[in-house]
Amino acid sequence: MENLNSKLNNYFGGRVVRKDLTKLVKGNAIVPTYVLEYLLGQYCATDDHDTIAQGVEMVKNIIAQHFVHRDEAQFIKSTVREKGSHRIIDKVSVKLNDKQDQYEAFFANLGLKGIPIGDEAIKQYPKLLSSGVWCILTLAYFPSDEKGASPWIIERIKPIQISNVDISEYKEARSHFSKGEWIDALMQSIGLNPAEFSQRSKLLQLTRLVPFVENNYNLIELGPKGTGKSHIFSELSPHGILISGGEVSKAKLFVNNSSGEIGLVGYWDVVAYDEFAGRNKRADRGLVDILKNYMANKSFSRGTQVYGASASMVFVGNTDHSVPYMIKHSDLFDALPKDYYDTAFLDRMHAYLPGWEVLKLRNDMFTADYGFIVDYLAEILKNLRKEDQTQSYRAFFELSDTITTRDKTAIEKTLSGLIKVIYPHGEFGEDDIRELLDFAIENRKRVKQQLHKMDETFEEVDFSYQSKSSGQQVNIETLEMLEYGTSLATELSTEPETSPTEATGKEGAEQDTPAVTTELTKLVEKQEIIRDNQKGISYQQLFGDYLVGATDIQVVDPYVRLPYQLRNFMELARLIMEKKAPDQEVKLHLITNNNEDYIEDAKEAFQQMTASLESIGIQFSYAFDENIHDRSLLLNNGWKILLGRGLDIWQKTGGWYDINEYVQQQRLCKSCEITYIKGVNKQ
Repeated sequence: MENLNSKLNNYFGGRVVRKDLTKLVKGNAIVPTYVLEYLLGQYCATDDHDTIAQGVEMVKNIIAQHFVHRDEAQFIKSTVREKGSHRIIDKVSVKLNDKQDQYEAFFANLGLKGIPIGDEAIKQYPKLLSSGVWCILTLAYFPSDEKGASPWIIERIKPIQISNVDISEYKEARSHFSKGEWIDALMQSIGLNPAEFSQRSKLLQLTRLVPFVENNYNLIELGPKGTGKSHIFSELSPHGILISGGEVSKAKLFVNNSSGEIGLVGYWDVVAYDEFAGRNKRADRGLVDILKNYMANKSFSRGTQVYGASASMVFVGNTDHSVPYMIKHSDLFDALPKDYYDTAFLDRMHAYLPGWEVLKLRNDMFTADYGFIVDYLAEILKNLRKEDQTQSYRAFFELSDTITTRDKTAIEKTLSGLIKVIYPHGEFGEDDIRELLDFAIENRKRVKQQLHKMDETFEEVDFSYQSKSSGQQVNIETLEMLEYGTSLATELSTEPETSPTEATGKEGAEQDTPAVTTELTKLVEKQEIIRDNQKGISYQQLFGDYLVGATDIQVVDPYVRLPYQLRNFMELARLIMEKKAPDQEVKLHLITNNNEDYIEDAKEAFQQMTASLESIGIQFSYAFDENIHDRSLLLNNGWKILLGRGLDIWQKTGGWYDINEYVQQQRLCKSCEITYIKGVNKQ
């Protein structure tokens, strides 16, 4: 079977690059990632290690010998003059001088202006007429006696960014990849190792691409530091700009009234505010008002003129408190500056990405595999902005009539963007759309829930939809409310009022937890559905009450072999110990599968477990069975629990020094279903 790297090289040869090579060639050169990846794609688009090594050296030499540093501009000019001509790498933009009836080039780093360039180059590379293209070119120097003539001559020029893309070719090639393969290819393209992310976590990452593919899309993401919230907006595309500090003037963002010059929204596809949060940050109230109008109507007025633009707006920042704390004491927007803490402004957000679900980036979360050259992907996304997929869900689903027009638009734009990112070829089914629709609704519902907390005049909305094929009504809830529930949110109504400021002043205030119910839940047949990235799930919660009275327990799980899987099994054994009477003995039998790579280590681990568990009254035994696929707990008290993923319900933790390694409720879950069946006798 062809692996993903081979397929990418096969269908996108010259447009993909191994993502770990960029660091090897960059050195001290201040070269955009998309330029380096373009060069690497030309010389290293292969799986052959020798060819890659030669290609890396070639790119290093090209950068070292030809890249123009601004502080070396005069030296480069002198070199061109002395040699007569010299190859350089610089960012070149071209303008038409209508008085001279000729095109003129401007060099960003070299500092040369108004250098004549032939019409043929413009016809071949029309992108030169935009904000500029990084090029490798041969620059010559021939002094002339003619008055006003420039001694500088562009002999040859070739863009080293993607100069054009074939969108139909891209879509046709996409059809050769499964959904999973394509999502993993996109994850690798933004530099991440897909094996380290759940499906939901992948969607969170890919939603950061939606502003690049959807016009006038408004996205906010708040969460802890170190999760890479701003990276995509600074490194992925030459069509987006990241404003550091999140502070900008009306003139810079929209229009300078003095000069009439259009601002950032007129030149960029995406304008992102970095470090947007911060209660003490000041903002121009007039700017907020213009932003509100622009984000709602795609237009803005300055002076007597009304302007339109298609730039998407992105706001990323850090939260000050944990999610349970914010749900109980304030709201999920509580870290925003005072002037942006405005319900009318926040209602313009099409989606609120839960940044607290995104794990802090570790070294093993970055990929060394192949992905698209980011400039190629950026051009594809820009081309897809022209398409509209907002109505694609209507073939399968119907949104609730109670959803307002603004909420519906937000859901449809998020869905449209994700379809264009994941299914650009237009081939998808009902289940594919259901997954994206659920995600889009949740991220809009998060906005609306918080607006209702901030201002009770905002009506609660029924964020549900109906399947046209089955008639099923589906209600969507945000993951944080499933985790922490209304129990935390409603505690405020039964507690004395305490302000967030007062609460943080109390020792251990942020460790408040919901009251524990002492009465055991009545055991019933049921099905538990656990979602990707859900927290607050433990073996005690899932199995504790059902283990009471069981003295003979059989665990069927084909995958108990890796260290974290063995840890999970021992954590179940600890729970069994806690649920049995002190003088009671329990038989615990594991049926699992294995292969030659792991079986010896597994046997050694099981032998150690046998001795260890015997000391606490658990008689442990195990058997290997190559034919098992189902996963279950079979108890001699009459219960059988079907385990969708076996005991492996959690995502990988950060290791020994991550508290998640020791507290099950803190771990992010994998999506799975657990079914409880009564009246089953263990043979």
